[in-house]
Amino acid sequence: MNSPGPVDTAITYLDHAASAPMRPEAIEAMLPYLRDQYANPSGSHRFARQARQAVDESRDRVAAVLGCRPNDVVFTGCGTESDNMAITGAVTRSGGVAVCPATEHHAVLEVVEHHGGVVVGVDHAGRVDLEHLAAALDEIVAADRSVAIVSVMTVNNEVGSINDLAAVRRVVRRHAPGALLHTDAVQAVCWLDLREVTPHVDLLALSAHKFGGPKGVGVLVENGGPKINPLIIGGGQERERRSGTHNTAGIVAASVALELADAERATEVVRIAALRDRLVDELCTHLDGVTETLDRSEKIAGSGHVCIEGIESEALLFLLDEEAVCASAASACASGAMEPSHVLAAMGVPAERSLGALRLTLGHTTTDADIDRGVHVVTKAVQRLRSHTDQAHTDRGMA
Repeated sequence: MNSPGPVDTAITYLDHAASAPMRPEAIEAMLPYLRDQYANPSGSHRFARQARQAVDESRDRVAAVLGCRPNDVVFTGCGTESDNMAITGAVTRSGGVAVCPATEHHAVLEVVEHHGGVVVGVDHAGRVDLEHLAAALDEIVAADRSVAIVSVMTVNNEVGSINDLAAVRRVVRRHAPGALLHTDAVQAVCWLDLREVTPHVDLLALSAHKFGGPKGVGVLVENGGPKINPLIIGGGQERERRSGTHNTAGIVAASVALELADAERATEVVRIAALRDRLVDELCTHLDGVTETLDRSEKIAGSGHVCIEGIESEALLFLLDEEAVCASAASACASGAMEPSHVLAAMGVPAERSLGALRLTLGHTTTDADIDRGVHVVTKAVQRLRSHTDQAHTDRGMA
């Protein structure tokens, strides 16, 4: 295979699924609330009321993008908190069973397992298997237990596949009509119009830093009003649904970033899909043994997940990091350490293939130059790793 030519050596960020760069407009929007308008929104004086107004106006903007009522929007500290709040709040309120697919983010999967819930199978793309879901719900009901909540993510954070929430809702309503339906939509904002998702679910979680807002701000939509027990109590904020002083600056910035992502979505999906296609196509041209994990029609535009034969992800990511190319193998974890992909395992991807998994995710700052450099550096790194492996095999044969 031919190698692509050398390109510029600037930082190349291909890890938008882990965290997107903040939008300049969102940074500007939050600065006054860090510098000048710093009052607590829960206070009673005029400066506090100004801060509260900023939070309320942000709530209105978020609701408009999501297609829900402003009073249904609850501001939280992150997407993980929103997911925990939904599942734990539903289970503690009803005493029923939580259910989710095996490919959920750990913020859902581990909470369901913590509460003794049920994990169901998925299809080849990591989407919930609706027949497995229906059977699991029937089994719970047959055991004279209730289903508290079913949680199915809108877009998979690792491979980018899209679940049909309307179809999921039909299954849930048919087999467990009293259950709440929750979706982790953290990865969906930049790629899907959530106005078409929100009506099908009872609870929807977002995280601002995935769409160009700040870290430390999340959203939980309780569609149609309060449905769960609060996770954090002791202050009464958010109409008693989530206590704690509002992060006014972060909330304002998050609402601005969400509006921008919504306004730009149609054109950005086309632009980013073309860049993603070129990235993967050129890697396949320059390297043998590169396979896409999913057909492009089954996933969002920003996902370029591939598996590369003859290398291990950890070694590849080390070399990419040395060249200032930011990528990942699976979802980000607290330690930054490599962990086996539970998503690929659930999808039935053979272990030897998943060892070379590479998650290349694009977003609003991705350029043609990023693609050029990404292709060059990944190709060079893979060739280097393979040459070392070949040499090691030769040395062992001579020993």
